[in-house]
Formats: sequence, structure tokens, C-alpha cells
Amino acid sequence: MANAIRVLAMDGVEKAKSGHPGMPMGMADVAAVLFSRFLKFDASRPDWADRDRFILSAGHGSMLIYALLHLTGYKGATKEELSNFRQWGSKTAGHPEYGHMPGVEVTTGPLGQGLATSVGFAMAERHLAAKYGDDLVDHRTWVIAGDGCLMEGVSQEAIALAGRYKLNKLHVLWDDNEITIDGKVSLSDATDQKARFKAAGWAVKAIDGHDMNAIKGAMKWAMRQDKPTLIACKTKIGKGAATMEGSHKTHGAALGAAEIAATRLGLAWDHDPFEMPQTIADAWKKVGRRGAKDRKKWEARLAASAQAADFTRAMKGDLPEAAFDTLNAKIAELVETQPAQATRQSSGAALDELFAAIPELIGGSADLTGSNNTFVKGTPILDAPTYEGRYVNWGIREFGMAAAMNGLALHGGVIPYGGTFMVFSDYSRPAIRLGALMGVRAIHVLTHDSIGLGEDGPTHQPVEHLAALRAIPNLLVFRPADTIEAMECWQIALQTKTAPSALALSRQKTPAVRTVAATENLSAQNLCAKGAYEIKAANGEAKATLFGTGTELALALKAAETLEAEGVATRVVSVPSFELFEQQDAAYQASVIGRGTVRVAVEAAIKQGWERFIGEDGAFIGMTGFGASAPAEVLYDKFGITSDAIVAAVKARL
Repeated sequence: MANAIRVLAMDGVEKAKSGHPGMPMGMADVAAVLFSRFLKFDASRPDWADRDRFILSAGHGSMLIYALLHLTGYKGATKEELSNFRQWGSKTAGHPEYGHMPGVEVTTGPLGQGLATSVGFAMAERHLAAKYGDDLVDHRTWVIAGDGCLMEGVSQEAIALAGRYKLNKLHVLWDDNEITIDGKVSLSDATDQKARFKAAGWAVKAIDGHDMNAIKGAMKWAMRQDKPTLIACKTKIGKGAATMEGSHKTHGAALGAAEIAATRLGLAWDHDPFEMPQTIADAWKKVGRRGAKDRKKWEARLAASAQAADFTRAMKGDLPEAAFDTLNAKIAELVETQPAQATRQSSGAALDELFAAIPELIGGSADLTGSNNTFVKGTPILDAPTYEGRYVNWGIREFGMAAAMNGLALHGGVIPYGGTFMVFSDYSRPAIRLGALMGVRAIHVLTHDSIGLGEDGPTHQPVEHLAALRAIPNLLVFRPADTIEAMECWQIALQTKTAPSALALSRQKTPAVRTVAATENLSAQNLCAKGAYEIKAANGEAKATLFGTGTELALALKAAETLEAEGVATRVVSVPSFELFEQQDAAYQASVIGRGTVRVAVEAAIKQGWERFIGEDGAFIGMTGFGASAPAEVLYDKFGITSDAIVAAVKARL
């Protein structure tokens, strides 16, 4: 059965003339034992909520998971798909991609991220078990990780988190083959990985990764532990290859026709490419059906449960019917009271209204709780041994936090959010990008969004980060101008199931600029949902259009007031989300941008991306370099981000 994985891996890579056969061949024995004896799954129901999750962190070895899915009978993993490995339109992409092939739980390939994401899966399982009981939630997360995964820095963030939270249903199978692309691991690393995991609070066992009995014994041992487990599987890369077994040359290239022929001979495998002997095919199909009995028993327990409807709704990702009732009532109140406050506080106010109404919300901060305003008063902390809490102390681990948020979202049943300073989105960016690629609902609360944070200086003042985040496809970036916009942006982020969101929020106070409710404009729609909208009409035929976001929108409105007093009819457009604006039809976009007017944009960040609104000839009031350490009001003046500068830019172009 293990050799079936080996030959499929080498055949798929050979057919494509591209890929990584070494790892699948080396870990075939471990994978065969895991799937046939321990992994709880039913190939006919890839969406079974209480299945074990299998994560191939070493995603370059994707033929391993494709072979396993094919052999166990997943409908999408046909022989034709395997033979179309890495080709246009195939479900068998070069690295496993979530949503392309049933059975692939997470997109992997960027090393270390699968391992880091698995922490979120394991956290979700423990939290939901506390909420719904072991009868409905009782499963494990199994990870295959390679030497490269453990070298990546995010692995330390991940294992430290998992160890601290005692995630005993998380099991990492380390492909300890001592090989990297350049040669031996010892070329660049001498870490005692087993000691490192032990120091992080894991239970650790080392085995021969080609000894079936040792593998079985280690997996039984892992399931008895009260902490996460690492099984160090000493393997040979390219195991079974006739002359290349153990060579780094098997890592990332086809073995070649001669080597494959010799390997087939050595394995006594006298079958054409992608063909299985019936006895082995039958044995693997039986493995794929093994979990059906457990799945049916679970479905009966779910049907009998008083929590069935709520559990099913939460796992589908649907929000409660009254999810936004209190939030909308608060928005109506704010139209009247018009508070002036930092938008990070506005975000916290939104959470205050949403947290009780949406029990799936679970989140925290990377050690910046008071600054990010991510804690709702009275919320229990998520922690061992009970895990029922909804607030997570992520620690100073931005990348690990963002990756685990992806895992929480992918698992289902929870909606994760996490806070840090916006400048540190650089640390979490790889996970934000992967979340966007997968289309998961994870909400990144990024406060201290400009030079407006003041005295902490340029190390903490994001200037290029808005443009960098806006450059990521399928990421909704919001920069609300006041409390009402912040609440509307939170609502959109929660309603969007197929994309992550990033909320750019200020440290400094800003006045209320939205003085009308959505129902007084654009029918009953959330105004921010269109990405940009006219917040102030011109008094007469417009001669100038001012665009702004966040704390600078107030400057645009003040400049418009000055211009109008001087006889220059000026309209102002709020642009909370570039991405949502791009989704609107051409007629709406044209009506918002306007024609025949001077156009000026203001944002305390770099210009990149604003050409969409102001064209090549428009003026931009913002940053062209790094900030400085000084009070916020001084910085805005010194860097020329003022209403006077906006007025001057308009006059210069009239």
C-alpha cells in the first residue's frame, strides 16, 4: 500500500516533468499507516464536520496527498487528475490548494505555514468541543512537516503557541530526512529539533519512519498524550528509488524514465503508470470507507442534539439572524451623538455590539490588547484545560497569529480576528496573503495606521503598508473615517465569507464625519459597501473633487468648506475600500469619481494606487518617505498633510 503512493508520486512527477517525488516516497510508509489505521475520515463525505484534519505542511510533496485521496476514493482525485498533475485546469496543482480538490484542508507550499495554520485547526476543535460537547466535536489534526518547515521562523511561533495551550489533539509527523535542496540539512542548521519541541511543551518521540510497527506504536502513543506531539520519523528521501534513494536530487525533479523503470523492478511493481493491482486498490478503497460507520453514528448524534441547528449554522459560516440588530441601533444613535474618537476605539465599540450577537467571534491581539481595542469587557480567556473562552492571548507572534487565524477560519464554526499595529502587518503578510488566496474569513485589526501615531516614530509609522495590503488580490482593505464607517466596515467584513479583511485604524482622535445614516442615502445599503461614496455634494456644479480616507477625510471636508466659501464648488468622496469600489459597475464608479473637475486625494500614506481616482494629473497630499518622532499634529503640519495644502493644490489646478 505504501508502494502504491511511491509509484503514483514518481509517475505524476514524471508525466509533468516537474514536481517533488522525494518526500512522498520517503513518507509513504508513515502516510499509509496514518490513513489506514488512525485518521478518522470518510472519503465519500469530505465535509464531515467531525473528521480528522490532515495537513501537508511540506506542500511541495503534493503528490503524496493526491495519491492518498485517489487511493482512498475521493471523487475529485481521479486517475485523469493525477496524470494531469501541475497542468492548466487540473485539480492537482503544483502545491495543494484549498477549494480545488476535496480533501485538501489548506493551501500549503510556503514552508512552515501549514504547521502554523494547524494550530488554528486544533484551537478551533478544542473550543468547539467545549461549546458543543465531545459527542459533536472530537477529532484530531495530523500534520506532515519537513526539515524546511521547521527551519522557517514561523514554526517557532506555532509550536510555542500550541505548547502553551496544550493542544493535545495536534500531532506533527516530522519527515526527518536531513535533506534540503542544496544538500544536507547540516549545511545550514544544527538545531536539536526534538529538544526544541520539548522546550516548547510538546511530547516527543523518535522512530524509524520505515518501520510499520514503530509508526503504529508512535501514533498510539501520541493519542494518549496530554500535550501536542512530535513524532520524528527518520526517513530516506526518495525511499525505494533504485539508485537515487537518499539523494537530494530526488527533492524537486522527475526521476527520469530509466530510474523509474529500475525502481519499478526493485519494488516488484509490474504495472503501467497510474495503474493499481486490484488487491491493493481494493485495500485502499476499504480504508476510504472505514470511517463511514463512525460518520453515520455522529450524524445520528447531531440529529438528536438540541444544538443541531446552531452547530450546523455555525459550521456553514452563516451569521445569526439578528447579528447586526444592536450594531444598527448603535449606528442610528451615533448619527445623533456624533462622537469624536480614534477609529481603533470605534472598532472596539463595534465589537462591543457584535460580540454577544455573533457567538462565533473569537479573537485577540498580539500583546497589544489595550492599544488594539480588541477585548470586549467580561470575555473569558481561551485557555487550557476548558477552552470555552473567546479571547486569545496570541503573544508577540504576528505571523503565527495570522496563520492560526487562517486555520480557525478553515476549520469552521468560528470567525477569527486578531489585532496588531499596522506596521507589523509586514510580519503577518505571508499569512494574510495565503488567507486571501484561499478566500477565508479572517479579520485583521491593524491599528496605529499612519504618522498619526506620533512619538513612537518611523519604526512604528506605516507609510507604504496601505498600498502593500491593497496590492494583495482578494483582500478587503478598509480605512474607515469615523465610528459609523468603522461599524459599517466591520459589518461588511463579517458578511464576506470568501475573503479576509484588514481594518486600518487610527491611534489619534478624529471628528465624526458621517452625519447621515445609510437609510437616508443609497436606499438601505451600508454606505461603505460600495467602497466609495459622495459624503458631501458640491454647492452648485462641482469644480473640484476631494478624495480621502480615515483621519484625513476630515481634512478634505475642512478644505471643501474653505473652497466653497471662496466660491469654488467642491464635492468630497469618502473611499473606505478600494477593493469594494472596483467591484461596482462602471456607471457608479464614474458618478463617484466625477468628470471635468480638479481631483485631489489626501491620505497619510504613499500615493501608490490613488491614480485610479485622481488620474495622472490629479494632486496627492500624503507621504513620500518615512515619518518622524513627534506629536501627531506636528507631524501632519511638517509633512504638509493639512487642509491648507489641499486648498492650495486645488487652486493651483483650477
